[in-house]
Amino acid sequence: MGNSKMRAHAVVHLDFPSQKQSKIMLKALRPETRTMSTRRSRVYIEGRGKTLIIRFEAEDTSALRASINSFLRWVFLTKTVLKSVDK
Repeated sequence: MGNSKMRAHAVVHLDFPSQKQSKIMLKALRPETRTMSTRRSRVYIEGRGKTLIIRFEAEDTSALRASINSFLRWVFLTKTVLKSVDK
């Protein structure tokens, strides 16, 4: 991890009620880290028990904000779908 051109960084820790939910979220989001539509940012994701850790690196704060917003929208969408399926 780590590109010398990347200057803005952020780490988001998301705690889930169960390790199963964390793994589902990891599987849903991991493909997005491989197909980023921009070269201005990179995203790394890993699961640790019930916690999902998302690391963002970007060339500038605008790219960082855009990456964070995209991933948090995907997290919200995936959680919404999981709630619908569980009903």
